[in-house]
Amino acid sequence: MARPKQFDEDRAVDAAMRAFWTAGYEGTSTQDLCAATGLGRSSIYNTFSSKKDLFERALRRYMADKNAGTFAVLDGPGSARERLRALLWQVIDAPDDDPLGCLVVNATVELGQRDKEIAQLLRLDQERRLSALTAAIAAGQRDGDIDKRRDATELAHFMIATIGGMRVAARGGADRRTLEAIANTALDCL
Repeated sequence: MARPKQFDEDRAVDAAMRAFWTAGYEGTSTQDLCAATGLGRSSIYNTFSSKKDLFERALRRYMADKNAGTFAVLDGPGSARERLRALLWQVIDAPDDDPLGCLVVNATVELGQRDKEIAQLLRLDQERRLSALTAAIAAGQRDGDIDKRRDATELAHFMIATIGGMRVAARGGADRRTLEAIANTALDCL
């Protein structure tokens, strides 16, 4: 008879997410995962089957959490420009206990070209964010809040690149003033 699990699987995925977010897939060893989750090696492999499986679950969790915040802002009150500003300021005002950078950007750079399953997951995530941003920008264009001379999808790609770039800049040590300058420059392009 199998022993019942003595841990919270969701909490373990969250802890692993933070470990991968901080050090990347290759930079996070099984021992690092044991330390982060408080689980033994056998518990990790019995529950998640592999480091890659745990990484994929952690990446999905990260995407769900970050996208929920993004979509809440995009569906929230205010003009399209105000909502896009709020989205940029989510990066600037990131919680102090969040690791710096972006797990999606890290995964794209580290695994996007060599792991088909992760690449597909990243593509689907980008399509969801691109669709939501395009809709918000197009609505802003209809309302006269955003320049109509630019294509809404191109502006959405620009916003995704700006947000990812800001997260990388923050990880590289950019201060608040620098991040605000980047955000304000992006808003000027709308």
